[in-house]
Amino acid sequence: EVQLVESGGDLVQAGGSLRLSCAASGFTFDNYAIGWFRQAPGKEREGVSCISGSDSSTWYADSVKGRFTISRDNAKNTAYLQLNSLKPEDTAIYYCAARMGFCYYHVDEARYWGQGTQVTVSS
Repeated sequence: EVQLVESGGDLVQAGGSLRLSCAASGFTFDNYAIGWFRQAPGKEREGVSCISGSDSSTWYADSVKGRFTISRDNAKNTAYLQLNSLKPEDTAIYYCAARMGFCYYHVDEARYWGQGTQVTVSS
């Protein structure tokens, strides 16, 4: 069965860092773009970052550009999101998602979803 499992979320102070991971199984990981999305209470789920499965090109939302870094290790079937200089507005459940091919930016474009990991940033 297809699975995406996020981990690494935690409670941190503003300015702190976290490294989220997304462990994948049940599909050909190398061929899929992996996106990170987040959802705060009462708000729509939004795209944060993506790394392509074709050429490993990346995309970042303007709100996280320069602070977050996406990467992948195909040998481990795992994608990562390094979160630096965290702000309270980064507080959300972070989800990873997968879709064949190049990067995508919208929730409705994802094919597979993980269950999320909570990131909480205090002032």
